[in-house]
Order: sequence, then C-alpha cells, then structure tokens
Amino acid sequence: MMLLSTLIAFVVALGVLVTVHEWGHYRVAVAHGVRVIRFSVGMGKVLVRWKPRRQHPGQDTEFVIGAFPIGGYVKMLDEREGAVAPEERHRAFNTQPLRARALIVAAGPVANLLLAVALYALVGWIGTDEPRAVLSPPVAGSLAEKAGLQSGDVVQAAALGGGPFKRIRSFEDLRWILTRGALDGFEVTLQVAGSNGAARPVRLPLAALPSKEPNLQMFRDIGIVSPLSLPSLGEVFADGAGARAGLKAGDQVLGVDEIAVTDGAGLRELIRASVTADGQGMERAWRLQRDGRELTIRVKPDAVADAQGQTIGRIGAQVGALPEMTLVRYGPLEGLAYGARRVWDISTLTLRLLGRMVVGEVSLKNLSGPIAIADYAGQSANLGPTYFLAFLAFISVSLGVLNLLPVPVLDGGHLMYYLWEGLTGRPVSEAWLQRLQYVGVCLLLCLMAIAMYNDVVARWG
Repeated sequence: MMLLSTLIAFVVALGVLVTVHEWGHYRVAVAHGVRVIRFSVGMGKVLVRWKPRRQHPGQDTEFVIGAFPIGGYVKMLDEREGAVAPEERHRAFNTQPLRARALIVAAGPVANLLLAVALYALVGWIGTDEPRAVLSPPVAGSLAEKAGLQSGDVVQAAALGGGPFKRIRSFEDLRWILTRGALDGFEVTLQVAGSNGAARPVRLPLAALPSKEPNLQMFRDIGIVSPLSLPSLGEVFADGAGARAGLKAGDQVLGVDEIAVTDGAGLRELIRASVTADGQGMERAWRLQRDGRELTIRVKPDAVADAQGQTIGRIGAQVGALPEMTLVRYGPLEGLAYGARRVWDISTLTLRLLGRMVVGEVSLKNLSGPIAIADYAGQSANLGPTYFLAFLAFISVSLGVLNLLPVPVLDGGHLMYYLWEGLTGRPVSEAWLQRLQYVGVCLLLCLMAIAMYNDVVARWG
C-alpha cells in the first residue's frame, strides 16, 4: 500500500509539473501566432490523444498523454523539422523574431517558478504545524556551545551577515537561515530568550565551519541539530539493538551510564557516540522510567556507517518525543510575499550549490534522482495536503532553475544560443549546434547516472 501511494504521488507530482512547464511554452507560442502541432505530457507510447473542438485561431493542436510520466514536449511548426507550406511559413517557430523565440523558450521554466510562488503562498495561507524554535542542548564543542546557547533557549529572530533581524516563526525558519549563512560564510546573529525570559543576542561565526556541505554534519558543527524534545522512545523495531536489549516504546530515558539525559537530541548524540575505537558497538547502562518505576538496562547499539562514512551507534528505534509545535500561517499579501521570497531563496541556494559542485567545494552526493523524488513525494503526501503542496513547490522551483541553466538541450541552452545571435547578429551554425547538443546530452546522462547512483547507495548501499 505504501509503495502504491508513493507511486501515485510521484506520478501526480510529475504530471502537474510537466503540464505546467509545457503549458508555459504552449501558451506563449500561441500568443505569438506560432502553430503548435502537439502538446504532450509524458513520453513514449501514446495512451490518450484528443483535439479540443475550440482552439485558438490558426491552431489545430493535438493533446496527448504518453506512457512514461518523466518529461513532455510541445512540438511546433518548424522548417528545420520538415517542409512548411508557404502560406504557413509565418506560423513557423524558426521564422519568428529573436525576442519571440526567446520568450517562448523561457516561458516553460518561468511557468514552473510562478507555480511555485502560488503553491508556497497557498501553503502559507492554509498554515502548517512546525516545531517551535526551542533549542535542544548544543552539540559538545560546536559553535553553538561556544557561543553560550543552552537547552530551552527560544530563538525569536535572526540576522544574516549584519542585515536586519527577521522573525523566526519555527525551527524550520532557523534551519533555513543557518543553511544560507553556512553556505555564504556569513555570521548569523540570533535573538534568543532564555528560561528567565530575558532576550540576548548570540553570534554564530559560520565562516569558521570546517565544512559547508548542506548535511547533518554541518548542523552538528553548528551545534543546532533539532528542536527540544523529551528523551522518550517511540516505536522500537523488532530487528534492532534496542529490541534485543529489552527497550520498549514509551520508555523515558533518565541517563546513560553516569550522564543525565534531558533531551531527545542529547540521547541521539549519546547513541551515535556509543562505538569503540575499533568500530564496535559499546554496551552502556541505560536508566529508564517505565510504568512509574525506574530500572536499568544494558544496551549495546549496532555499529553502522552514516551518510558521511563515519561509524556510529544505532539502536533501531524512534528516539525523542515530538517537539512542541506551532501553527505558521500568513495573511493574503503576506502569503504572496512569502511565496515569492521562498522561491527566490531556493533558486539562489540551488545555483550556489550547483556552482560549488562544479568547483568541487560541495560533493556530488547531494544530487538526488527519481527514486529520492518519488520517496519524498510519498512521504509528503502521507503527511497531508499542505506538505504535498510544499513538496510540489520545491520541485517546481528546482525544475525551473535547472531548465534555465546554460546547458545545451535544456531551455537555458537555447537561450544561450539566442544570446549569441543577439550579440553577433547571426544564429549558431548547424555544425556547432550538433556538437553542443552532443555535449549537453552527455552531460545530462552523466548527471542522471550520478543521481541514480546516489539514490541506490542511500537506500540499499
């Protein structure tokens, strides 16, 4: 059932995003009088085809749905792809002015970005339950610990690189600004309220981070990994070290060996660190409260490799209770501003990450393929409609940005050709077009292979 729901969510997500992308090309082409022969959502064998009775003047477009939901296309009348009757030549794509051709090509990615703005605005209007920005104990030796942050501190606002303070509505807001600060090497100043309610500024010099990879290790180096939560156990999986030791769902962990435990994040850190120098699980005494009584159980975590290749301890259980939640909701105009700001932030962050991948500052392990996207689609759909809408918005931004990259075979590659034509007054020669297309196809195939490899390793490696 879970696999079926994931597949359905994946197909729906791709169908919506591809349809909007191709509709952008189609609608602007029609507006410029270009004849659209076919509008296809999906590739391969045609499953459904139809022609609307009412069409735009000069149009006789066939709409089709292909067997494979990955991709789509808008086929336009073009002298480079076949003979065109003299009376129809003014409707061919290749005979249009440079400005019209550029607008038609750019319309697909722009449609995805506008869809993302609308979706994020809708999510903001509906509202989502997110963890409050209440901090768990900072990781030992981290920037947060050195800066004096403490368990229970509430982050009220944050400023990036000396800029103005912005309200922090949730822990997700905090993670986002920390990510931006880490990638840009900026100092982040937090306005924090402690247990006594008094506010104080705390500065985090993120330029001092040893690594700026956008992953869990980066947040561990910062010291802010998760919101405050009680150190209790959720589901205990039957094949895990916790179940073998006798741990049960609902157990409240009071301490590990002589270390007092007050938070779920602190307990997870202790579990991670419960490995010996030779890479074996380290048995430790856990003090628990169960059904109103205290007991001690010896637990030996399994030693496993994490995403960075480090050996860590794992007990096979959900560690930490749900954190305190808050409803994040925006007004009508505020929601639109939030949607536009969110799309801008994700777009610029995506471009920075891609640029750093090119120069080797960020690992290619951060590339995700269709398996990961399908997994995220299923997870977001199971969480609820607003989470699925937010997932759609994020993927729509990614699709829009990636298609605008100056890579041959992508929309951005065609725009690059038109820029050359505008600067020189002549189009790129057919010989160069073929060479560049070949390079573009090879580059995309390599990126797809890396993304698929990352997906397989992350799930079955």
